[in-house]
Amino acid sequence: MMEDSLLQRLGAELYEAWKDARMIEPLSDRHPELTIEAAYRIQQHFIGQRLAAGERVVGKKIGVTSKAVMNMLGVYQPDFGYLLDGMVYNEGEAIPADTLIQPKAEGEIAFLLKRDLRGPGVTAADVLAATEAVMACFEIVDSRIRDWKIKIQDTVADNASCGVFVLGDRLVDPRRVDLATCGMVLEKNGEIVATGAGAAALGAPANAVAWLANTLGRLGVPLEAGEIILSGSLAAMVPVRAGDSLCVTIGGIGRCSVRFT
Repeated sequence: MMEDSLLQRLGAELYEAWKDARMIEPLSDRHPELTIEAAYRIQQHFIGQRLAAGERVVGKKIGVTSKAVMNMLGVYQPDFGYLLDGMVYNEGEAIPADTLIQPKAEGEIAFLLKRDLRGPGVTAADVLAATEAVMACFEIVDSRIRDWKIKIQDTVADNASCGVFVLGDRLVDPRRVDLATCGMVLEKNGEIVATGAGAAALGAPANAVAWLANTLGRLGVPLEAGEIILSGSLAAMVPVRAGDSLCVTIGGIGRCSVRFT
């Protein structure tokens, strides 16, 4: 079992790497004994430092829900991380590429909750009943781990490889759209680079949110009213750099755009 002092030190190392926008060597290589449970404790220390510096939690994210992302990363189970107010960009707002390390864009469906969800026992129907609206969104994932050479423990410790996110400007009642079959088209610099459907996220995005509510429920952590929940990528991740413009369109929900400078 790893000492908490070591887990704190690794959390501080990730925080400094995030602050300086630089890569570190994989934690799983340096500490082969690192478990997923210990990795979540590192994540808590990492996020704790960002909160201590003045940020606040605005939601949560589910990572590694689609087969395409699982195959790209070689990670075959979902994970979760925290969304902070310092990660939020507005629709169409420019993101300075030099504030990120090795960013990749994911087209997703975001859920805005109107009621708390406390697992265990949360179903997809419960998720829809607790959701105020859904939106098209971009999650710009980023990794502090060198060259994305991650195992599940690395991405968990690194707050599920969260970078920043952008929400579309249209709110849609989730009961008015089939979230499993809605199609997604992701364009980069005017060319279609990825397509997908809601079913890519654990069969349906509401299933992914239910998984998160139940997983966090076992830890005593609720999904809270007013929080944004990112339900997972609907296609493969798309590398981005300065000068790129991206647009994602999700059938029945709307669009979201982002550009990098």
